[in-house]
Amino acid sequence: MSEPLKIGISCYPSLGGSGVVATELGKLLAEQGHEVHFISHSVPFRLGAFHKNIYYHEVEVSDYYVFRYPPYDLSLATKMAQVAKREQLDVLHVHYAVPHAVCAFLAKQMVGSQLKVVTTLHGTDITVLAQDESLKDLIRLAINESDAVTSVSLDLMRETREVLDITRDIDLTYNFVDERVYFPRDVSELRKEFAEPHEKIMMHISNFRPVKRVGDVVDVFARVIQEIPARLLFVGEGPDLPKIQCKVRELGLEDKVYFLGKQDEIAQIISLADVLMLPSEKESFGLVALEAMACGVPTVGSQAGGIPELVSHGTTGFLAPIGDTAAMADFALQLLRNDKFAAQISAACIARAKKEFNSQLITKQYEQIYYRVLTGKNPQLTTACGLPKG
Repeated sequence: MSEPLKIGISCYPSLGGSGVVATELGKLLAEQGHEVHFISHSVPFRLGAFHKNIYYHEVEVSDYYVFRYPPYDLSLATKMAQVAKREQLDVLHVHYAVPHAVCAFLAKQMVGSQLKVVTTLHGTDITVLAQDESLKDLIRLAINESDAVTSVSLDLMRETREVLDITRDIDLTYNFVDERVYFPRDVSELRKEFAEPHEKIMMHISNFRPVKRVGDVVDVFARVIQEIPARLLFVGEGPDLPKIQCKVRELGLEDKVYFLGKQDEIAQIISLADVLMLPSEKESFGLVALEAMACGVPTVGSQAGGIPELVSHGTTGFLAPIGDTAAMADFALQLLRNDKFAAQISAACIARAKKEFNSQLITKQYEQIYYRVLTGKNPQLTTACGLPKG
């Protein structure tokens, strides 16, 4: 391995795919011998117990009376610069353009050009924030001033170029899961708590925002149970949760639907499912579908964003047009009615997760990017799918 690096990581530390990926990446980098410094307002929720080579630096926001709102962005930039100077960081790897890449740009101005900035785009910084004309120039500046920019899907890369008129090189680095955590598990005893032996289990995991179209999951389930005995498990919380609970009651499905709230042991929970539903209208990658795939659970989802890059239609799951709940129900029934076919799909899911979204492979890609921006050398890198980068 090349010389170990000192890497700063800033991300949203609460629940969310970007925080999960950033934290898991930091843990894997630390295992490789790199020194990792998380810089955020709270400890990333996936960080867990003590890890060798990992340090956490809390961002404290000033409450000076002249500030109408606490200036978190300025406090974060200052903390980044302080940590970079004191710890002699080589790279700041920031997840999301706003506010993290903007803050890293300011930190670099304070520290000097020897500090390199790598920005990873995860989705809503482009699909939502960049649609706001008042933020476009700021996001464009953060991206163009980064020493390297990565995107978690080709679709997100395309949208970034179109929305912000970005022409610079962007590295495709897919999300990943830790194979030591996400694998098929024997959950036969736990399954008895939710379903009878003859019943199938459908599942949806999200933050219950409108973009997730959780109501479509209920509609699909209502069609499925007309054909076969099944149960539906919802995992997570969010603004649309009360609306979904109301819809379940209106359809008289209360005795067949479980709301499990937020869960930490996602790998075990996902292993309960026979199929995962992901009918989102926007999804830059769909990390939960990859988590399910690694556990051998196929996804029935929408043809939205980066989902088609993750779910191979007819091989590791099925995809339908956004809002086409009839087609999604038909696809779900193909999996739920035929155990032999479902087993073939499950095996293909596990194989694809291990080959295309291997944690060691993706971590190595990020390491190569770090060394590239530090040395100025630009080796011909490839993505997990063998596509040329840049």
